[in-house]
Amino acid sequence: MTKKGCGFNGGTCHSIINECSGCDRAKPFQSGVFCLSVPDPKVKWRRGSCNLATHIKAAVREEGPKLNPLKASKRAAR
Repeated sequence: MTKKGCGFNGGTCHSIINECSGCDRAKPFQSGVFCLSVPDPKVKWRRGSCNLATHIKAAVREEGPKLNPLKASKRAAR
């Protein structure tokens, strides 16, 4: 969605859904609140979270050091 309008699907963009609330890419226009990056936000949320969402932080997993499986099996055998 731009100031000139939408160029998606014959000039009609879809308004944001509940999951998009709080995203920096969602901007209010006269006809509603639209995403600046995605013309149909429902499609981006179909298989989980949107990869362009700025309000969602990815969980960081901390793992120990990578071990060589061959050496680990030899150590376990002792």
